[in-house]
Amino acid sequence: MRRATVYRYSLPMEAGVVLRNQRLKTRDGLLVSLWQDDKTGWGEIAPLPGVSQEALPQAQDAVQHGLSQWVQGASLTAVASAFSSLPSVAFGLSCADAELRGELPEVMSLRCAPLCHGDPNELYARLGELPGDLFGQKVAKVKVGLYESVGDGLNVSMLLEALPELRLRLDANRSWTPVKAEGFARHVAPELRSRIAFIEEPCLTREQSRDFSRTTGIKIAWDESVREPGFTVQAEPGLAAIIIKPTLTGSLLRCRQLIAQAHAAGLEAVISSSIESSLGLTQLARIAQWLTPDAVPGLDTLDLMQAQLIRQWPGSTLPLTDVSQLEKVWQSK
Repeated sequence: MRRATVYRYSLPMEAGVVLRNQRLKTRDGLLVSLWQDDKTGWGEIAPLPGVSQEALPQAQDAVQHGLSQWVQGASLTAVASAFSSLPSVAFGLSCADAELRGELPEVMSLRCAPLCHGDPNELYARLGELPGDLFGQKVAKVKVGLYESVGDGLNVSMLLEALPELRLRLDANRSWTPVKAEGFARHVAPELRSRIAFIEEPCLTREQSRDFSRTTGIKIAWDESVREPGFTVQAEPGLAAIIIKPTLTGSLLRCRQLIAQAHAAGLEAVISSSIESSLGLTQLARIAQWLTPDAVPGLDTLDLMQAQLIRQWPGSTLPLTDVSQLEKVWQSK
């Protein structure tokens, strides 16, 4: 016998969280709970406003339709694959299915590339306490492109000069023109550039980003490109990695395919969050440990919220919202 329940959640965000030029006051999404043969599996479906191609009401309709098929005996792997145009639905259902079948290992990656923001003294202290990777280097992430590129260059240079063992991942979200990208690079000394692990999509087009890498020697990574129609994973000069955000990408199977293709091409694959709840983040950490054990995932987004959900992130003191506090929006008969 199979049973399924869908819950809706709304978690308050910290003040000042801005996403794609709009303030995000709450993080809203769905949780799926599956039950079969005394086993359970959970999944999170949380389209990211202004970024995901699907909205939450559309996702909820699809989830209820898909689970109705599953309860009647359909394969959830097949159901999830059918929702390739609704990536958050495909990913959440496939995660719930993987948990139910015991396919998703319990061991989490406890490493995380912290986001660099806030008081400089506190930041330097936090980065100084970071554990090193296999090569003794510490990995952190800086959002760039929000302000003047020259200021970004100076900030990155200060961090790299202050912490010689630090490697930085930068994320520009395609925000720089070629002129602004050049202004950034001009304020990062050539001897420091090799410690920039990569910049995610520095310019509006892939060709502009490739030109930037060619002229500066700074490596790049594909992020938004990975989710565009016709994208293929292949090695190319200056390309270091692909960023996989499963909520925006699709089913667990699709994510596994991309990771395998990246590794076959000699590229790093980095699992990254789309501001999921603590339940979603713990699942991403398990996926990262399972499929990309040598890469530090980008999951430092929990502190953007004011509460956790169902499962606790290790070390977090945020209050935990349990299932009894959630709105039940659908249940199989």
